[in-house]
Order: sequence, then structure tokens, then C-alpha cells
Amino acid sequence: MIATGLELIDDAELIAAAALLRPDLDPTEVAARAAWSVLVEPGDGVAGALIQSLGATEALRTVFGDLSLTMPGLVPPRAMSEAVARWRPRAQPRAVRDALLSAHSVGARLLLPGDELWPEGLHDLDAHQPVLLWARGMCDALHAESAVAIVGARAATAYGESIAAEIAGDLASTGTLVVSGGAYGIDGAAHRAALGTGGATVAFLAGGVDRAYPIGHQQLFDRIRQAGVVLSEVPCGSAPTKWRFLARNRLIAAASMATVVVEAGWRSGTLNTAGHASSLGRPLGAVPGPVTSAASAGCHRLLREFDAVCVTSARDVRELWGERDASNPTPPAPDHDRTRLIDAMSTRSARETADIARRSGLSIERVRSLLGLLALDERVAQRDGGWVRRD
Repeated sequence: MIATGLELIDDAELIAAAALLRPDLDPTEVAARAAWSVLVEPGDGVAGALIQSLGATEALRTVFGDLSLTMPGLVPPRAMSEAVARWRPRAQPRAVRDALLSAHSVGARLLLPGDELWPEGLHDLDAHQPVLLWARGMCDALHAESAVAIVGARAATAYGESIAAEIAGDLASTGTLVVSGGAYGIDGAAHRAALGTGGATVAFLAGGVDRAYPIGHQQLFDRIRQAGVVLSEVPCGSAPTKWRFLARNRLIAAASMATVVVEAGWRSGTLNTAGHASSLGRPLGAVPGPVTSAASAGCHRLLREFDAVCVTSARDVRELWGERDASNPTPPAPDHDRTRLIDAMSTRSARETADIARRSGLSIERVRSLLGLLALDERVAQRDGGWVRRD
């Protein structure tokens, strides 16, 4: 039997389960957002528009009640009808309750838009941002002042994994949150390197946070939860699908200040993440590889066709969002007046200040000032009533 909107949020057991996960919030609001998470596929713009305009609870009551109550012009009638047809088969209070109880059983937490720990960049997705996030691990890691996505091919080369680890480790060791997708290859190398330097990392999953995918990364996910957090917008029990992987990529890009692609084939799914970063106005970097390597063809394509910035180190990545490495300050701009003055001097014949000014094209006052500074640097010296250059 298909439930009404009221049944999806007023079920006593469901409300109790919602209160277990977020006792600090109105359990009806938590239950409503959990229900939407079960009802819709990631990035559903119709659901997002309704929730933004009506609120999660009222939107739920409306779409499973009187559709005439929807705001005029908010969603075209045909799109609304098609959306409700998609959602109705999943409108089961038991499914929502089971998702909440499964989350509680594995120690998961719910993050809602507006929470202090909600990744601020997700708001840029507008109606396509998640209705909530299911989280496992140290959510305080999301407090980091800077976050960067490091992504790439699953079938990575030793070169790619080495570069990904070097960049991720360097960034994580200085407090930058490393964001990736928990996959084999580049993702795994980035996560491990961040953890290995004592830093924090976030893995966005395409399935529920209660199941490891890929299964071979079970131990890695366990380590991530100890020093970072595993996140998903789909409820516990959900299986990863091709569509959910693609939808997940928008979260990786939006939650980060910049996205770096380390290795990617010509048609790699990683380019989907790069596309989201570009559409969101996030800086995009790509690591070049050997021109003969198919594993780097996607990176070279990004550099050539999508205005990606060539990245070879963590310092390059920091510069993507305007941060300069204090240990490698930008060298001062050359003082062309000094160069002109030194060129106008001789190492053998002493020249007076006026003669140097005439030869260099500088004012006498400027020449006097520069000569004093150059004398302190032992670049020039006084002799025979004039000045000579010292080599």
C-alpha cells in the first residue's frame, strides 16, 4: 500500500527513529528529509525546488496530498506529474524507518542543510543539492578551512598513484581536507596519503554509508572514519549504480575549493567530476603525464580544451584558490632602475653622480638613493671622488 505524505512523517516508530539520530532537531523535519532521501534519486531538481519553496515537511504533504496546493509556476504541471509517478512506488514508511534504524545501528549521523558541519559549497548546487547527508566518522573534519578534490582513474599507473599521494599528503599535512570518492586507483592513493600524514579526508560514496564499495576498500573506509568522514546522499541499504556514481561526482566538486585530476582516460568518468567543477566555477587542475600514456589522455584533454591549470605539486594546487606557500614566497619584482644604474657604471673608472644620472636616464635624487642601497649590498663603492661598480 502506498502511503500519504502524512503517513510518511507521522508514523510513531519513524519519528522515534528520527529522534534517535538527531535528538537536537524537530524529529518531524528530520523524518521528512529522510523520507525525501528515500523517495528521490540524487539531484532531483523537482524535489529540490519544492523543498526550497515549501520546506521538506510541507512539500511532502503537498505532493502526496492536494497537488493544487503547489505554488503556481513553481514546477510545470507535466514535470510535477512525472515526478510524483517516480516517487509514489517508494512511498513506504517502513522503508524510511528501516533506513533510519540501519543508520543508527552503524553509528551514522544525519547532516541537514543549515547545520554547522554542512559543506558550504553544496549550497551552490541550488535545487540539486542533497536533501540531507548520511555520515559516518569524525564529522568535525568538515570544519577544515580548505578542501580539495583529488580524483582520477581507477586503473591508475604507479606514476599516477605516486603523484596523487605526494600532492594529497602534502596538502593534508598542512590542514587541507582531501576529498575523493573512495574508489580504487587515484582516489584510494589520495585517501591513504592524507591519513598517512595525520591529516583528514572525506569519501563521498555512491551507495549507502553502511556498505563498503568497493568491498576491497573496507579497511580503508574503516581508517577514514577514524580521522575523517564517509558521506552519502542516498540512505543506508542503497546500492551504488552507474547513475549514482555520476550524481555523486557533483558533490565531490561542490564540496571542494578546487578539483585536481591526476590521471584520466580520454572518456574517463573522472571527467564528469571535472565538468561539475567547471560548471560551478571551481578552479580545475590537471596533472600532465607522458604523452604516450592513455591513462593521462583525459588530463591532457582538460589542459587543452577546458582551460585546466597544469598542476605538478601541492604548491600549485594551493595557488588554484589564491593561497601562496609561505615557505616559497613569490620573488620580488625586479628593480629596473637598479639595473639601469649599474649598467651606467664602470668597474675601472669612477663616475660622478651627475654623470651616472645622465648615462642611466635617472634623476640625480634617484641615483643618490640607489647608490646608498647598492653600497650597503656591496654592489658599488666610492673611489676618487666618484662611484665604481663592484663585480
